[in-house]
Amino acid sequence: MPDDTPLKSAYELAMERLRQKDEAEGVTASKPLRAAQKARISELRRDAKAKLAEMEILHRKDFSTAGGDPEKIRDLEEKYRIDRARVESRMEDEIAKVHRGK
Repeated sequence: MPDDTPLKSAYELAMERLRQKDEAEGVTASKPLRAAQKARISELRRDAKAKLAEMEILHRKDFSTAGGDPEKIRDLEEKYRIDRARVESRMEDEIAKVHRGK
């Protein structure tokens, strides 16, 4: 008698194997966040957003004083990109710590 269950995709099979592996290793699914964790994550995002806004204002000021010099503009853009990435990375690291309960 044929089985009426649809065939699983490669993705579904891989996810099933990963879940089985996690269970065998004792890794559990993430728990829902507590109110304090949600508040801390919200605070971290708000602080990062404020820092990024401050950086944007300073970047525009620096950009306006560059005087159209392409090399100076390129340097300012690169510095701004690096600084933004650093702030976002720190925020994500702190959020990950909150998720882990640290």
